[in-house]
Amino acid sequence: MATTDIENTEPDPFDAIVDAPFDSALSERYLVYALSTITARSLPDLRDGLKPVHRRLLWTMRQLKLDPSNTFKKSARVVGEVIGKYHPHGDTAAYDAMVRLAQDFSLRYPLVEGQGNFGNIDGDNAAAYRYTEARLTRTAMLLMQGLDEGTVDFIPTYNGEEEEPELMPGLFPNLLANGASGIAVGMATNIPSHNVAEIIDATLELIDNPHVEHPRLMELFHGPDLPTGGLIVDSPEIISKAYETGRGSFRIRGRFHAVEAEKAEDREAGIERLGGGQYQLVISEIPYQVQKGKLIEQIAQLIADKKLPILEDIRDESDEKIRLVLVPKNRNVDPELLKESLYKLTDLETRFGLNLNVLDASRTPMVMGLKELLGNWVTSQIDILQRRSRHRLEKIAARLELVEGYLVAFLNLDRVIEIIRYEDEPKAVMIKEFSLTDRQAEAILNMRLRSLRKLEEMQLRGERDDLLKEREELETLLGSPARQRTRLKRDLKSLRKEYAEDTAIGRRRTTIAEAAPTVEFSMDAMIEKEPITVVLSQKGWIRGAKGHVDLAASEDGMGDFKYKEGDGPAFALHAQTTDKLLIAADNGRFFTLGGDKLPGARGFGEPIRNTLDIDSASQIIGVIVYRPKGQLLLAASNGKGFAAEMDEMLAETKKGRQVVNLKGDAKFQVLREIDKDHDHIAVVGDNRKLVVFSLEELPVLGRGQGVMLQRYRDGGLSDATTFKLEEGLSWAMGGKGDRTRTENEIWQWKVARGAAGRMPPQGFPRDNRFT
Repeated sequence: MATTDIENTEPDPFDAIVDAPFDSALSERYLVYALSTITARSLPDLRDGLKPVHRRLLWTMRQLKLDPSNTFKKSARVVGEVIGKYHPHGDTAAYDAMVRLAQDFSLRYPLVEGQGNFGNIDGDNAAAYRYTEARLTRTAMLLMQGLDEGTVDFIPTYNGEEEEPELMPGLFPNLLANGASGIAVGMATNIPSHNVAEIIDATLELIDNPHVEHPRLMELFHGPDLPTGGLIVDSPEIISKAYETGRGSFRIRGRFHAVEAEKAEDREAGIERLGGGQYQLVISEIPYQVQKGKLIEQIAQLIADKKLPILEDIRDESDEKIRLVLVPKNRNVDPELLKESLYKLTDLETRFGLNLNVLDASRTPMVMGLKELLGNWVTSQIDILQRRSRHRLEKIAARLELVEGYLVAFLNLDRVIEIIRYEDEPKAVMIKEFSLTDRQAEAILNMRLRSLRKLEEMQLRGERDDLLKEREELETLLGSPARQRTRLKRDLKSLRKEYAEDTAIGRRRTTIAEAAPTVEFSMDAMIEKEPITVVLSQKGWIRGAKGHVDLAASEDGMGDFKYKEGDGPAFALHAQTTDKLLIAADNGRFFTLGGDKLPGARGFGEPIRNTLDIDSASQIIGVIVYRPKGQLLLAASNGKGFAAEMDEMLAETKKGRQVVNLKGDAKFQVLREIDKDHDHIAVVGDNRKLVVFSLEELPVLGRGQGVMLQRYRDGGLSDATTFKLEEGLSWAMGGKGDRTRTENEIWQWKVARGAAGRMPPQGFPRDNRFT
């Protein structure tokens, strides 16, 4: 049986493989993704201030006829239409975007009116979309005004079955009015909301004077007007600079205001007098994007941790308006100190970063200053005005064509009736006999009999005259840029009346006023002062026992504390909870630990390395209570040392601060506090030789190796201390008790710094240590 080869007409999939370098292929594809994220997801268009998801939501709701005069529809219906026809993303993303458009604490001028639970300022989420309903607001309708007037281009949807507007043409300045935020690939935008009346005032000034200077604009455009009110406390110079460059930041504070206070100054300060000198503070507004529930938790935690001892309690007495009541510890607490403490320690003061990064008319991302932004928006509105006018001219031309045809019919009514009645092709006959166009003839044939009245002819003549007049006006408008600017100004002034300062929606909510000088206070003042006994074990377990335990009662002078098996006492000292402890390791690093941060002494404490990043190979050689303006004697095993200011040794982080630089096998060994009356230093080596020299020879450094205190042929430094020469050098004697011996004739050992020294006085401890 013969066989025939059947030609395979299907393409080989391997033929589609392109040999390309991986890095270039990846970069090209990632660039496409990045541009898509920037232009189609994250950055708003400066012309309408909307991202694609918001634009599609509003367009869908308009298609569903959800205008303010109609009833609400289920949010699920809107979300389904959006993700099914226009926005092929998840329902959660679309619904979250819709919820934000309805929240009056997120948007200064909400674009969606919600019915049901759309979330709250406490931070609670909105109900599921099957429970909530929505419709458009008056502001949203203004933003979409002109969609049917040829003002914008319509583009195909993702599957080509529908069309959607490229942008919203309305005159409402949504970008600055409602702001925007978003993060794209490699860039972000963050724009606060502003007052519409101020935006329009600045725009009118720019239209009148295109060369207006930025300071003049800032006289009219004062800065953010946030949905939640509050205060902007930066200086006018900082605010102006931010809007000039398009980048900057603002400090936002909550507002203290007591409506029920009798005195005006108390109302403005948020103070409610309770009698007997007692008072309470009332917070009536919180910073933008701060959740009230989280703020209350922050403050309550500060009270629980005793980090704000001047505050007794916080109560949430809010209804539809915010009312947080702060109860001070007692009547002597300064209200301003309490406010400043809250500003510093909580989100009652936050910072909002301004980043005017938007897409311009060519869909190119740009960071613009205020003047450039308003200028581009005016240009886009002029373009929309021109397109609307040209579209109207086309409509007028089409209508005039029909009106002229109707008038011909009325002038020759009997002949037209005769043609229609007797001719087989009346349309062609009328076109030929009366020089009509196809549209005119078709319109005449479609006329109703009731239109054949004398009155109708008069109305048509009047309509023709009106259309001719309107056409002339529109042609004049299109031919005159000055008239276009005048028309835009007139429309803006009309819009301003609706959002004026004396209206409920237009009244400014955020106060812009530079903050008064900060009340200086130390965080240490926020800690209750209590005596403690600090205990650090040999293996690095630390604790703070309440009160000053009698340390001398024990044989080792470390107090009667219990330790884990295999562990024992290393350091014990008295301090206060308000003190800072300087902890030194033998690698020359110093660490700082607050007395209030110590665990209690009911157990064995906690490993100090859980709190501080102390190298596991390093040993702790000393713990000292920080004294302002105090000095320390620091010495290493190689005989080098220096004096250091305690103020320079405080570490801000748990990693500590390197103070003593060491070389080779040298170890940081001696840490002693220098009494302000001391004038000499004594150093003893492992070779049991002692030198004494003036303290003036010891340099005061912030960091370093120091200078040679004593020279050694063998061994190294054993101990060092400071003392007052006229009082002599003292050391602890061996055996039980706390007996000391003092050598007054110490001048025999006094030499220049760096000498080898001589054997110490008789009776000096065999361990070569002063204590």
